[in-house]
Amino acid sequence: MRTLRTPETRFSSLPDFPFTPRRVDVGGLEMAWVEAGPATAAPVLCLHGEPTWSFLYRKMLPVFAAAGHRAIAPDLIGFGRSDKPTERSDYTYQRHMDWLTAFVERLDLTGITLVCQDWGGLLGLRLVAEHPERFSRVVAANTFLPTGDVPMPKAFFRWRDFSQTTPDFDVGDIVSKGCVTPLTPALKAAYDAPFPDDTYKAGARQFPTLVPATPEDPATPANRSAWERLAAFEKPFLTAFSDQDPITRGADAFLQAAIPGAAGQPHTTITAGGHFLQEDRGEALAKVVTDFIAAT
Repeated sequence: MRTLRTPETRFSSLPDFPFTPRRVDVGGLEMAWVEAGPATAAPVLCLHGEPTWSFLYRKMLPVFAAAGHRAIAPDLIGFGRSDKPTERSDYTYQRHMDWLTAFVERLDLTGITLVCQDWGGLLGLRLVAEHPERFSRVVAANTFLPTGDVPMPKAFFRWRDFSQTTPDFDVGDIVSKGCVTPLTPALKAAYDAPFPDDTYKAGARQFPTLVPATPEDPATPANRSAWERLAAFEKPFLTAFSDQDPITRGADAFLQAAIPGAAGQPHTTITAGGHFLQEDRGEALAKVVTDFIAAT
């Protein structure tokens, strides 16, 4: 498997991101992560999605650290500072699961509070289902665990078609359009930083095609099995979706109804937030998480 690693010089001028990158082997590839807070505290695992990286959590990591938690934000393989296989066929749903599982096992994370958005939930919720003993609670934000058995919204198919046909997969512009407040040029550049050119974007290009949009998708059986296990997940489960995300709108109600641990929790809708609510309303989402940890 041929891989690329983004030159560190690309990350030299990131605004408000003073965190030291770390790396761990996850089966022949290196996954990068940043963290803040006491190393001995229970972890808050922050999982990003498409096409972002751990920079998305820069507003939230200090809030978690100040509350005494160990905040951990990895870059999924193909994103951020992590290794990037160059062939799109190198990326599958199961391989992403294997890489993320190896990350959690290598760091030996237990007592985890999961915070997941977008693909962070497609992977993170599977991880919770397959390794519930490692988790204490979950906060799901603008995410879901699709099987293809429920029709996907039209907005998803528009996004998938765009991702496969556009000649210029401009990550900074994509993130900006997924926010309520447009990004400044400096912030766009920060989201572009991991991708010097299109050869680094195989993972980002491939992600939309890996979402199980039909019952025949290769990942559907494993996701159905995950739902069977989540139907017995009684640990605290909170939804904190934003009010302006056309792709995941309504999925919070499904999660609340399907997962026992969601019963009686203070589910919330964060206003003035787009798909990337960590960017639009990061501090507000972080407070929801810290309050939830304190209450459970």
